[in-house]
Amino acid sequence: MDIGVDRGAHPPVALVFTKAMDACMRGIAELSSQVWQDTWHPGYARKGERQDGYRTFEGRVPVVACRLDRTPGRGAAQADLVALRRRPASCPDRLAADQPVQPFGDLPRTLRGLANLARLAGEFPTALAAVPTLGWKGRAHRVLGDIHCSQADTVRAIATFEAGRSEAEQHGASGERAMMQVRLALAIAFADPDRAADEFALAHQLLDGLDQRSNTLLAQVVTLIKDAGYPSVPDRAEHLRSDVETAGLPFLHRFVELALAFHHAVRSEAQGTAATIGQLRALTASGDFAYFTDIAHFMAALPLPGESTTRWTTSDDHVRSAWRSLVQARQEHLRTEN
Repeated sequence: MDIGVDRGAHPPVALVFTKAMDACMRGIAELSSQVWQDTWHPGYARKGERQDGYRTFEGRVPVVACRLDRTPGRGAAQADLVALRRRPASCPDRLAADQPVQPFGDLPRTLRGLANLARLAGEFPTALAAVPTLGWKGRAHRVLGDIHCSQADTVRAIATFEAGRSEAEQHGASGERAMMQVRLALAIAFADPDRAADEFALAHQLLDGLDQRSNTLLAQVVTLIKDAGYPSVPDRAEHLRSDVETAGLPFLHRFVELALAFHHAVRSEAQGTAATIGQLRALTASGDFAYFTDIAHFMAALPLPGESTTRWTTSDDHVRSAWRSLVQARQEHLRTEN
């Protein structure tokens, strides 16, 4: 018997996504697994035989997810639903009888995860609304700083990441402190390339001895952004792509391409900009980080090819102007330097 009959389960919850966000669905599955995950009760089995058993769902909430474009005209009952009960690969296939399901307890972490999923999907107002509920355990400064940085609000992003770094120091959280420093360096790299060199050096120092490969590589993206406008950037970006591939961290490819988009915009290179936008479009086809493609258009003062699904916390024109202003400031910086 594979599924236990359980009259104690709650009614199902359906999540309908307005666009393709496969990684978002998987993320919600991971973060909410303690809500829907069943309990496996093993049965008796003779030696050499496959063990049978059954599952129960007492107190569990069945959750299904689907895309809106799969539902019109058919109804939710016939939609292409993905049951989150099919647990992700990182979850064990079965739970031992002496390993009960833990209660849904780490609320700040879960809220942070959902806020980040909203940001990845370009739903910035939703992500921003979650910030007051997070606190230190939910890493509120990290989430808020990422929201500001994504909209080219570098002044607020820098202040927020600095506050997050200080908070991490107070809690003795060396990993979080290093993470905040890398994000701080990233925001400063767009706005102040001279200061960015010192911030990168501090990030490198704080990362030393920590197992944070993704942040170490993201710090290398900082150097590309800091040096945007110099001829060496594309070749360095190519080497960084290889490092990202070797490390098995494909999500960082989007950040490398965003740095290149900034570089090409600063140099007014239409062909390079078009190629980078094409790369970003392919890398964000799932819907996650799709707003990076919008940002690349904003940097180069290009119109969007169609209606965007991104919802900023301010107007589209304001975000467009903010990103374009960073490009123009860098162009002026290079002219002054030369």
